[in-house]
Amino acid sequence: MDQLPSPTALLLPDPAEMALIDRAGSRTVPMRDLMEHAGRAVARAVMRHVAPCRVLVLCGPGNNGGDGYVAARRLAQAGWPVAVASLALPRPGGDAAAAAAEWQGPRVAFTVDEVARADLVIDAVFGAGLSRAIEPELAAVLAAARRVVAVDMPSGIDGATGLVLGYAPSVEMTVTFVRAKPGHLLLPGREMLGRLVVADIGMPDAVWDAVAVRTWRNAPGLWQVPGQTVDSHKYARGVVSICGGGRMPGAARLAAGAARTAGAGLVRLAAGDAAGLYRMAEPGLVVDDGELSALLEDRRRKVWVCGPGLTEEEVGRVLPALLGAGRVVLADAGAFAWAAGQPERLAGVGVITPHEGEFARVFGAPAKGRLEAAREAARRIGAVVVLKGPDTVIAAPDGRVAINDHATAALATAGSGDTLTGIIAALLAAGMEPWDAACAGVWIHGEAGMQAGPWPVAEQFDRHLGAARARAVALGDSRHCRLAGSGGVR
Repeated sequence: MDQLPSPTALLLPDPAEMALIDRAGSRTVPMRDLMEHAGRAVARAVMRHVAPCRVLVLCGPGNNGGDGYVAARRLAQAGWPVAVASLALPRPGGDAAAAAAEWQGPRVAFTVDEVARADLVIDAVFGAGLSRAIEPELAAVLAAARRVVAVDMPSGIDGATGLVLGYAPSVEMTVTFVRAKPGHLLLPGREMLGRLVVADIGMPDAVWDAVAVRTWRNAPGLWQVPGQTVDSHKYARGVVSICGGGRMPGAARLAAGAARTAGAGLVRLAAGDAAGLYRMAEPGLVVDDGELSALLEDRRRKVWVCGPGLTEEEVGRVLPALLGAGRVVLADAGAFAWAAGQPERLAGVGVITPHEGEFARVFGAPAKGRLEAAREAARRIGAVVVLKGPDTVIAAPDGRVAINDHATAALATAGSGDTLTGIIAALLAAGMEPWDAACAGVWIHGEAGMQAGPWPVAEQFDRHLGAARARAVALGDSRHCRLAGSGGVR
C-alpha cells in the first residue's frame, strides 16, 4: 500500500529558513546535541552504503564542518581509518569548535595530494548555505577526490536554487538533515547529489509552528483531488471549454483529450469559423461554432483554456473577452506570444503554464533561479505560474511554491504540454483552487508519463490519466494535509 509522508515531511526549508529552524529547535535540544546527531547520521549512512576504506573528512569552519568532525570521530570509533583536513578552524567557543576539539585522530593538510590519497572523501566544507562561488583552490581540492559523500549539500551548490556556484563535485551520496532543501530538487544540483538521505536528528516538531516555510515538495497530501460520488453528474465533475484555432488544431485537441480522460464531465471546443476542422474528432467532444459572446452566456462554462494552437491575433480577440466575462482562464502557448514582454496582459488569468523559453519571452530570463523567478512572476500577474521543466515549479501569488520531482523524461515529447493544460483545466472545473489544481495536475501528468512507458507520444498519455488521477485521489484521501494560513502544513 502507498504510504504518504508525515504532515510536515513535504516542507522544503531554504537555508535561511533552516537557520531559523535550527535556532528554534536549539531552545529545546541543544545545538551541540543536534550536531552530534547529524554527524552520527552521516557516519551511519557511510557505513551502510560504503565498504570500510581510507576516509578523509574535509571540514569547513561552520556548523557543516562541525558535523564533519563528529562523523570522523564516529567512523574512527567503528574502526575505520580516518583523517581530517580543515579548510579553516571553527570560531572559538562555538559548537563546531567543541566538535573539533573532540577529534583526536590524524589531521592532514587541506591539499589536492591528501585528497587524492583517500579512498573516500566526506565533503563537510560548506553545505547548503553557500551563497557565493567557491575559490579555484578549493575547487581543485574537491575535484581531486575519487569518491565523495556530501554533508547537507555538495560544496558549491546553492541550497536555495540548486545552481552551481563556480564548481561543485558530483557525489555518490548526500546526507542532509531534518528536511530536504529546494536545491536538492532543483536542477542542476539535483543531478549531482547521488543518493539523497534525509536524516532525522531529533529536531522538535514545534519548529514547524515557529517558522513559516512556504516551499513544498509536490505530492498528494499537499492537495486533495476530488473523487467520484454516487450522485456525480457531468456538470458536477465540471465543464472545460477550450478555444480552438484554424492553424494548429492538434494542440487544442490534445488539451481536450486530456481534460476528458483526466475526469472533466464535459469538454467543449469553441472553434468559431474553424469548427469544421474539429467535427471529426472524438465523438464525446462537443464542438461549438457560435460567437464567443453567445457561448459565454452559459454560466456553467466557468473554466476556459486559451492558447494551445492559437495565433497572437486569435488570443488578442479571445482572452480579453474571457477575462471580461469573469471566467477562470488557463493561458498557455499562443498566449505567451501575445504577451511577450508585456506580462500585464496576463493579469487576471487563473493559471499559466510556460516552459522556460516561453517564460523568458514574457518575463525575461530567470536571474535568481527558477523558484524565485516563478514566485515573482506569480506575484506580478496575480496568477499561478507553472514553470515547466524536469524540475517543474508551481508558484502562487501569495508566495507558496511547490517543486515537482514526480516525473519522467518520457514527458519530453511534442504535445505533452497541451496534455498538462487539459489535466489542470479538468481539476479547475472540478472545483479545485488554482494552486492546488496546478500542483495536482503536474503530479498526475508525471504519474501518467511513468505509466506510459519509455517512449510514448502525447496521444498515449490519455490512456493513463484515469488511473493516474485515481492514484492521486487514493493517496490524498489516505492522509490529507491542510495548509495553514501561516504557511505551515498541519
